Amino acid sequence: MTLKIILSFITALVFIGNCSAQLESNSELNKIILLKDSLLFDIGFNQCNIKQFEELLSADFKFHHDKDGIADKSKFLLDLKNGLCKNPQTRQVYRFLIKESTEIFPLYKNGILYGAIQKGEHTFSEKGENQSGIAKFTHFWQLENKEWKLSTSFSFDHKVLEIQIAEKSFFDDNAAIEKWIKENKVPALGLGIIENGLLKQIKVFGEIVKGVSAPYNTIFNVASLTKPVTALIALRLISLGKWKLDEPVYKYWTDPDIASDPRNKLLTTRIILSHQTGFGNWRWIDDSKKLKFQFDPATRYQYSGEGMEYLRKALENKFQKSLQQLANELIFQPLKMSDTRYVWDKNVDTTRLAIGYDKDGNAYKTIKNDMPNGADDLLTTIEDYGNFLISVLNKDGIEKKVYDEMISNQVASGKGKHFGLGFEIYDLGHNEIALSHGGSDKGVQTIFFILPKTKQGLLIFTNSDTGVNVYKKILKHYLGDKGQKIIDIETK
Repeated sequence: MTLKIILSFITALVFIGNCSAQLESNSELNKIILLKDSLLFDIGFNQCNIKQFEELLSADFKFHHDKDGIADKSKFLLDLKNGLCKNPQTRQVYRFLIKESTEIFPLYKNGILYGAIQKGEHTFSEKGENQSGIAKFTHFWQLENKEWKLSTSFSFDHKVLEIQIAEKSFFDDNAAIEKWIKENKVPALGLGIIENGLLKQIKVFGEIVKGVSAPYNTIFNVASLTKPVTALIALRLISLGKWKLDEPVYKYWTDPDIASDPRNKLLTTRIILSHQTGFGNWRWIDDSKKLKFQFDPATRYQYSGEGMEYLRKALENKFQKSLQQLANELIFQPLKMSDTRYVWDKNVDTTRLAIGYDKDGNAYKTIKNDMPNGADDLLTTIEDYGNFLISVLNKDGIEKKVYDEMISNQVASGKGKHFGLGFEIYDLGHNEIALSHGGSDKGVQTIFFILPKTKQGLLIFTNSDTGVNVYKKILKHYLGDKGQKIIDIETK
């Protein structure tokens, strides 16, 4: 399959209704179409994931090419399998969307949304030659049984651009990344890139288990990235007037281990979410195996998973619902985070689950919690958690005064950083901050950064003890000078 036909893939202009004005970049439909584009090309095309095409192309898909005519779905897939993707390891061509060229228009019939037009330009780079292709495209995306499918694709105005292949970014070379993560003993790497408040790219590399490639919707255990989700449950309840930030939580829960210590009455949600409880990280680390205060609450910072568990039990007692139920109602269902859960149940798709590994490549036993943990072991995907972070950037379900408290420095946490409510805060200078949280367990290294001012974000999931080895290069590439500033703070 030639460069020109394989890579000006897509799209259609089928007007069976009135086409409205171009959408704002932060509209829900804009987000959906750009995500589908990313899944189709970043995962399907660039990684030769034929299944993505099979799922995202309509059964009556038609591909119109200005030089090579028309292909239906079966012919298009056959050409792809026998051509470009016959040997994915030696493939030569990759497609990249020119983001600033993209326009999206909704289509309605009788006032009901049934489709969308996506117009733009994309380039195709070819290894081994000093040239790249550029083409215009028009996609017709159609809602079929509530699922978005690419129905028609027009690819036209093909041109050759002279470029130096050496200028191609390392992060645009999937083969190089696969080699790089192997060198760093990282079996699977998931990346989510947020730009202008949109989840612009989802990239997943490597293997979930040995011999099984990681799909774009790989399910990761994200360790302490659980904590921001628990924090948002509390903050949304506060915004709804059903919970109070500074109300003592002993009214709803007191741990038996500290029932006789009067300091238990000082604990509030603010103190817990900013890690000022006075608890250690986990009680089982202490010789006594019991929870106890190591210092008076609200006097200094000390990271604590116990604090988040304390909050969980208070919330569950107050509302007579599990944390999983509260999360479903307040976050998971509204954001359609169907692959995210605190507990292991029959709905976990084990065929997409990333197994955790140690530095020597030995697999850890999979954790299967039968009850929620407010601090640890959330199961999720890049897409789900990326949408969660976007909701944070958009202040969804959070009152302004609550949001302002969330991103305000509550306590110094070291290296010039501070903790807000549920998030660590980096001062990037020029009145700009980054909100972050990391996760670290056996076989888990995860982290994210979101920038409220520019609505940028970066999400990194790995399933290995060695995952931190890849952070620096990824941060620098996707966040540029701001990423370097974060690195400088961490390496002081």
